[in-house]
Amino acid sequence: MKPDRATLPIFLSNALALAVAAWEQWPLVMLLWPYWCQSVIIGWFARKRILALGRYSTAGFTVNGRSVAATPETQRRVAWFFALHYGLFHLIYALFLCVFTVITLAAQFAPETVPELPFGGRLQWHDPLLVAGLAVSFWFSHRKSHREHVAADLARTPNLGTLMFMPYLRVLPMHMTILLGMALGHAGSLLLFGVLKTAADVGMHLLEHRWLQRGAQGAPATPTPP
Repeated sequence: MKPDRATLPIFLSNALALAVAAWEQWPLVMLLWPYWCQSVIIGWFARKRILALGRYSTAGFTVNGRSVAATPETQRRVAWFFALHYGLFHLIYALFLCVFTVITLAAQFAPETVPELPFGGRLQWHDPLLVAGLAVSFWFSHRKSHREHVAADLARTPNLGTLMFMPYLRVLPMHMTILLGMALGHAGSLLLFGVLKTAADVGMHLLEHRWLQRGAQGAPATPTPP
């Protein structure tokens, strides 16, 4: 089994985001922004991974209730369908985050007219720059993970349906935190969200790495894609 060199960068990028949020005393809604960027990055690399497949299986995978053949056309159509569906989901998510951010700003600058929300913390002018920096760290960590997974894909025959649905598992902790974390207050929400997200990212990467490498054992070696 090839060594896993992407787990540590993924863990560190998540830890950095949580550390910045704690240091800056971010409200929970502000911490959701870099993780939204991370989720978009995961989707971007997931689409590239589908398009980079050399050979793949469509066993158990159907479109409109019909089985599909493992052809280049199917590969392209699934990649674009995933991009559209995943992108629309995150567009709606971004709209909700924008609304929550505006409400948080209103509560910060006009507390007499807007009731305090259970987000905690304060927003500052340099927060967007910090979010952008954290997004860059997520980009590099997931690019390394992407290269490892694509190299393993080329040495085996992965299932197309499995690859398409895997990225959605990464966003479940975010939903759980929004629904449950607010009741815990600022510190509890940040801690819960950080632990869930870090565990999901590292756990999913390890699962994919071990699963793909195990399937690639005994197959001819293939170079890591650029």
